[in-house]
Amino acid sequence: MQIGIVGLGRMGANIARRLMRHGHTCVVHDRDAAPGRQLAADGAVWAATLGELVKALQTPRIVWVMLPAGDVTETAIGELATLLDAGDTVIDGGNSFWKDDIRRAHEFKARDLHYLDVGTSGGVWGLERGYCLMIGGEAAVVERLDPIFAALAPGKGGIAVTPGRKAKDRRPEHGYLHAGANGAGHFVKMIHNGIEYGMMQAIAEGLDILRNAGSARLPKELRLAIDVADVAEVWRRGSVITSWLLDLTAAALAEDPALAAYSGHVEDSGEGRWTVQAAVEEAVPAEVLTAALYARFRSRQDHTFAEKVLSAMRKGFGGHIEPNKAG
Repeated sequence: MQIGIVGLGRMGANIARRLMRHGHTCVVHDRDAAPGRQLAADGAVWAATLGELVKALQTPRIVWVMLPAGDVTETAIGELATLLDAGDTVIDGGNSFWKDDIRRAHEFKARDLHYLDVGTSGGVWGLERGYCLMIGGEAAVVERLDPIFAALAPGKGGIAVTPGRKAKDRRPEHGYLHAGANGAGHFVKMIHNGIEYGMMQAIAEGLDILRNAGSARLPKELRLAIDVADVAEVWRRGSVITSWLLDLTAAALAEDPALAAYSGHVEDSGEGRWTVQAAVEEAVPAEVLTAALYARFRSRQDHTFAEKVLSAMRKGFGGHIEPNKAG
């Protein structure tokens, strides 16, 4: 299939590359021409403007927008809506707020356009590992674009099907899901990221306790000298908490046991806040997820080893760089 990709940052460029590896044709655009030219060398078609991108696509067009949530995404999608023709589809693969998706879908329907919200997890590793996709929108459109989603998803790999699962839908077993109507894709991804905050915080705090087991604040006879990097490594092998986040943590500690390269300043990208807001609206207790979000707020005031662990994990899975200390 042919598809346009708007936004060639950490994930957008690799989404284009993965699609091309699976035989799809990509027309790409970014305000920065450099990544577009690199992709053109790999076989993509470079478009200097959104207008050029739309003209280069065959109808019915498919355009995947992979930009930071907020005004930049809103502007790009708004401009595309004026350029596209009836029957064309825009996919927002970023981390937009799910209520914005519902509004956009209504606006697109009035223009006889289609809109899908696709929560995309996989970070900088998605090119090789594939992307976990959570899709919201019209079922017929999702089905029509299945070759795109199947190419981006990781596939079954070496993970066995859950025992007792009645496979009413094959897609989740391959790493992608039609979660429901517009808004559902980004809602599921929002909760995914909220859970991610909690898991990361638990690992970070546990390792911080281990690191301080030899603290001078403890009676001398109770102090323990524990190699935190070795603990992270052994937990990767057969333990209940084995995970990709633990893999990334072990790799960071192996390279820099004190995590001296990190300040511990931990940003939040919005989904954690929206998760807590949803919990409030639904009257659902979410103590762990809320505490994990607040821990990130506190990290910007003083920094513990746990926060350095969080920063190391964020860099590992998403290429997130800590902000300049002066800022």
